[in-house]
Amino acid sequence: MTAANALIASELAAAERPCVTSSFQAECVVLVDMLRQLRPDIPVLFLDTVHHFVETYEYRDRIAREWNLNLVNLRAAEPAPGQWRESTHDCCARHKVEPLFAALAQYDVWFTALRRDQSPSRANLAETDAFRLPSGATLRKVSPLAAWTMEDVGTYAHVHDIPLLPLYARGYTSIGCEPCTLPPPDPSNPRSGRWLGQKLECGIHLSPPES
Repeated sequence: MTAANALIASELAAAERPCVTSSFQAECVVLVDMLRQLRPDIPVLFLDTVHHFVETYEYRDRIAREWNLNLVNLRAAEPAPGQWRESTHDCCARHKVEPLFAALAQYDVWFTALRRDQSPSRANLAETDAFRLPSGATLRKVSPLAAWTMEDVGTYAHVHDIPLLPLYARGYTSIGCEPCTLPPPDPSNPRSGRWLGQKLECGIHLSPPES
């Protein structure tokens, strides 16, 4: 059993209402596969921003069907297609941050597929941490793949015969919403193709400031 597997087993044993977020990128699908071995019915939260690539939706549906996932699609109460043109911050807040934080109130443990090598903003990522929601309530945030590299992710996917999102074959290395995702202009920074270089995080992994 790897350290990541051991952490997953330990956290699931202690959790009453666990969930995992998944954008269906490579590391997300690997983590979901690891979790479903122990908790097949774990809720898999997908943020439907109404701006995803067609390939992402098709791949999500394929994996959810073949793995019989407990897929939970989250969407803004009032989606605003094209809002990214005015403000990527406001667009992410409406379509990602608000619906996710509202949904997380139902759970006590939140699994994520974050890795330290993904960007400078994640370099000090802890495997476990307390995450505070806007309501002031907290839940346990667990990132079992924190120490993994993309090579580790690819190896796991290959060994376990997991097909990956086809967009990787077109040069994308970090895949979000279609209007704000490009192949990385800086090969050393996998997330440099996100948000036209305006930022590194959408906000869902940042605790809101205390009011």
